[in-house]
Amino acid sequence: MLALRHGVQARQLAWRRFASTTSKPGRKRVLLKPLVVIVGVSSGIAAFLVLRDQPYGLPSRTAKPLNPSHFTSATLVESAQTSSDTKLLTLSLPPDSIPQDCQELAPIWSVFVKDDDIQVERPYTPLEGVNESGSMSFWIKKYDHGEVARWLHSKQLGSSIELRGPVKTWTWKDDTWDDIIMVSGGTGITPFYQLLHHVFSSKKACQGRLTLLHSSKTPADLPPAHMMEFLHSVAEKHPDKFRFRVFVDSLDVSKQRKTEIHKDLTCDRIGKSALHDALRPEKTTPWWKALLWPTTVPAAAEDRNVIVLVCGPEQMVNAIAGPYGRNYSQGKVGGILGELGLQSHQVRKL
Repeated sequence: MLALRHGVQARQLAWRRFASTTSKPGRKRVLLKPLVVIVGVSSGIAAFLVLRDQPYGLPSRTAKPLNPSHFTSATLVESAQTSSDTKLLTLSLPPDSIPQDCQELAPIWSVFVKDDDIQVERPYTPLEGVNESGSMSFWIKKYDHGEVARWLHSKQLGSSIELRGPVKTWTWKDDTWDDIIMVSGGTGITPFYQLLHHVFSSKKACQGRLTLLHSSKTPADLPPAHMMEFLHSVAEKHPDKFRFRVFVDSLDVSKQRKTEIHKDLTCDRIGKSALHDALRPEKTTPWWKALLWPTTVPAAAEDRNVIVLVCGPEQMVNAIAGPYGRNYSQGKVGGILGELGLQSHQVRKL
């Protein structure tokens, strides 16, 4: 029995010695784990602050001139209320930020404007591009759920506005299309105004023909007076190159602006007859084709390169050209243009 007791005690002593020698490295490892975690988290935060995505970071001092990859500060120099929910805003770029590449400024292009408060950006189209002094004008509507538009409407003269661009919306090539038909609603006219201002302010004659069909809710909601005057003036001077038609949903006299309303104003929505007339088919469709396939007979002459550009509220785009695809891809051609027989290469939803 005595020998047995001594054996048990010896084994217990040996086990305590083994446990004490093996537990020390374990304690070191336990102490090191929090240190490793703290160092890792700190390094991650530092990397995020230094290397975070440039478009949402502070403007880069080396981003000169205006660049799509970096934000540049512009100054709000003019702000004019044009209707109950629209404003005409003019921004001014510093001299060394004015783009010099003419190809980049060929229509149609836009810039992204960043709301500094919530770090959200939205694209807007400069009406006349950017001039030599760095001025850019925007016609912007304020929506209830439009964060950036509401933020822009609230800015005071002298405020700093960060933007990046130019970003191409659609590439204009004078020798590509025989007919360009533009259909717009509300502030969706801005990319088409940029294109038309570029074309008819140039000394080079336009080779194709252009048509603009624009729609607003009431005369009070029409584009600013200087835009309307320019478009009507071009239509009168170049009737063989440009046609301009204006539509309103209703003639609400109580909301009419003091500016003169043009006599050619049409109180109706842009429908099939207006689009068919704008396409100007030059070949007569045989009566039997129109009778058998009334919705698939091409409205445009097959020997002419025709494209229809559509920009405006989503409901209008759906009715004219069919809904967008996933993630605002072009989707299939539908609506009135689909009924008129236009194909996907003839329609572009901006």
